[in-house]
Amino acid sequence: MIVVVGSINLDLVAHVTRLPAAGETIAGQSFATHPGGKGANQALAARRAGAAVTLIGAVGADAFAEPALALLRSGHVDLRHVGAVNAPTGVALIHVDAAGENTITVVAGANGMVTTAMVPDALLAPSMLVLMPLEIPYTTVVEVAKRARAAGARIVLNAAPASALDAALLSHVDVLVVNEHEAAVLALPLGLPAEPAAFCAAMAARFGHTAIATLGAQGAVAATRHQQIAILSPRVDVVDTVGAGDALTGALAAALDRGAPLREALAEGVAAGALACTRRGAQPALPARSDIARLAATI
Repeated sequence: MIVVVGSINLDLVAHVTRLPAAGETIAGQSFATHPGGKGANQALAARRAGAAVTLIGAVGADAFAEPALALLRSGHVDLRHVGAVNAPTGVALIHVDAAGENTITVVAGANGMVTTAMVPDALLAPSMLVLMPLEIPYTTVVEVAKRARAAGARIVLNAAPASALDAALLSHVDVLVVNEHEAAVLALPLGLPAEPAAFCAAMAARFGHTAIATLGAQGAVAATRHQQIAILSPRVDVVDTVGAGDALTGALAAALDRGAPLREALAEGVAAGALACTRRGAQPALPARSDIARLAATI
């Protein structure tokens, strides 16, 4: 089973012909709200990819809370450990241009109140895979990683949004997932190469874990101490790239949870990320297991 400890947002999405410059006001083409947040997105992505998933996080006691949880609830993600706290539900303010590229501003709200005390010991057993992005307090991520490692659970860390991380966290991680920008931010203070394939190899050598760098339309690369893998993304008609990284990470985690080899898991992740680009929104675009398997078989 996968335990996701992470953020829950409501995404406020404006579609525009081009992204606005600093200080500029432009006319939008359409507006929509979608459930989002990296924790919620990855939880639903893993669930749709076939895993049993529990989400641990927080929402506010406000009008955004239920819409933020709606697709998770209908998708049968276990929400028993999502708490209601005295803060607004997190939001993401998103612009998406005609090419599907986006800019995002995240306001943490209730996500800033997620603590390690919300994570029961029973969900950190050796049979669990614990998946965490970084849209919750860093101290919570570190403490949950330490507890999970001590309990024998596997830990997948999606180091997003981009942040410098210390060895105290990285030494407890089994699988690290970053994009190109996040790899560069993480590499600098560690004195490692920023080029994605070299970064993954250096991280695997230093910390002994599996390191994965996602490359957008170019797919992804991965390294362990014993192998390096590159997976090229299939060509798709891109509508909206919001949530593509979360789709990849969730599907990857689902494959690893069922015991798939790294190359197979990475191919399924890349396929899920590509499929997520073919529909609008983050959670509404997350693909089903059957579609992921069909596309991954062509990679």
